This record gives sequence, structure tokens and C-alpha cells, in this order.
Amino acid sequence: MLLCVVAASALMFVDHRFTRMEEVRAQLTTVVAPIQWLVALPSDVLTWGSLALSEQRALVEENRRLREQILHLSHRVQHMSSLTAENVRLRELLGAAARLEAPYITAELLSLDSDPFTHQMVIDRGRRNGVYVGQPVLDASGLVGQVTAVSAYSSRVLMVADASHALPIQINRNGLRFVLQGSGQYDALRVIHVPDTADIREGDLLVTSGLAGRFPPGYPVARVTEVVHDPGQPFARVTAEPVARLQRSRHFLLVFPPDPAPVPDDEVWDLELPDELVDEATLEESN
Repeated sequence: MLLCVVAASALMFVDHRFTRMEEVRAQLTTVVAPIQWLVALPSDVLTWGSLALSEQRALVEENRRLREQILHLSHRVQHMSSLTAENVRLRELLGAAARLEAPYITAELLSLDSDPFTHQMVIDRGRRNGVYVGQPVLDASGLVGQVTAVSAYSSRVLMVADASHALPIQINRNGLRFVLQGSGQYDALRVIHVPDTADIREGDLLVTSGLAGRFPPGYPVARVTEVVHDPGQPFARVTAEPVARLQRSRHFLLVFPPDPAPVPDDEVWDLELPDELVDEATLEESN
């Protein structure tokens, strides 16, 4: 024991006083490195095994959830197929025009606006892909916003959460139409000018009404989260949450709505019926 203490002290003295010991230390480190690696090998193997098992469990759980989701979506698709066929038969019975599927292209997020008071983003599709100002943008859950500026290879999108954005919507449950406006927050939208007696409830799904001619009808936009009736006020305060994942989505759909039907000119509405048709209609009413 004393000999080891004397040798250690001598080595420390030599290492402190002479620089040649640095070369010896470097050579000893090279010799000892495999031993250190062998000593750390069991711990590394255990760490790798635990990570592999945890990742495998996560993959198994994710696979199970995806299978359940596929089964649920398959059931919904089957139900939607029957509803679609029934809708087609009813439209044929009523002589109404069929709704056409709108074509679309996919896009990916490039960047978000750094200004905290605006909710805009840049996507990787532009004029060369047919993108135009005012084009609707959706993700897998619902409406995200609309294109406000287009360059050759990219476009700027204004999200529905921006305070300057508004669009006409309707309640999916009863068809009541209102205007949905952004509040400047990702998780809150405002339904404005809602009469205090309007039939609107928490949980109602708000979809595009198609009245403005920019957004095709029927796309989900938000879900009502709060309805406040203030006594003495003519309008209720209605708050909704966007169904689109505005802060998480990276892939989007740019929809190309069909051209709206032309509106007749004022001259067409002002046309008068011939006197013969007026006399015939009057005679039928008198009989």
C-alpha cells in the first residue's frame, strides 16, 4: 500500500514538472480505450435494447390505433356510399344538377409568418401549378384559409384564424347562415351577428355555405365551443374552434372549385311576359 502511494505521488510530481508525460498519457489512453469500450459495452447494449423495445411497443400501439382508425373510416365510407347513392337518386327524382367533385393539388408548408399578429404561411405551389389568388386551402380535417399572393413557385396563404379573415358559413345541423371571422388566435373564431334567439348550440359543425362564390359549399370550418346569451343584448356571443390543424399540418390541398353558374343580367329580370300569356294565365286563375 505504501509502495503504491509513493509511486502515485512520484508520477504526479513528474507529470506536473515535465511535459514528456503527455505523450505517455496519450499512448496509455490508446491502450486503455478498448478496455473502456468493453466495460461500457453491457450498459450500451442494455440502453439500445430498452430503446428498441420501447420503439417496438410504440410502433405496435400506433399500428393498433391505425388499424382501428382504418376500420372506423371503412365503416364511414360504406355508410357514405349508401348516402351518396340515395342523394343521387333524390337529385334525379327532383331533376336537380349533380354536384361535381372539385379537382385539387397537394402542397407542403415552406414557412410561417414571423409576425405574431398575423396568421399566414407560405406553401410550395405557385403560378406554374395553376394556383390563383382566392383559392381555397384545406388540410386533412377542414378549411385552412385562402391564397392571397402568388409567385412562380410559391404562394402565401391567409389562415381562417387571422383577424382580417372572414367567410360565410352555415350550421350543418339546420342550415342557418352566418359569417365566421378570425380572432387572431389559432384556437378561437367568432361567429358574428348571431341573433340571440338563433338555433345554435355548442358542438354544432360550421361548414362553408358557398354563398360568396369563393369557397365551395360543404367543407368543414369550425365547431362551436361556446354560446353566451347576454340579457338585453340583441346578439349572442358565439365562439368556435377551427377543425383544421392550423399549427400542426404540413401538407395541404388546394381546391379548384367549379365555375359558378352565371347570374342573369338586370335586363333579363325586367323582361315582361307577352300579353297572350298574361291573358291565358288570368283566364286559368278565374276558372
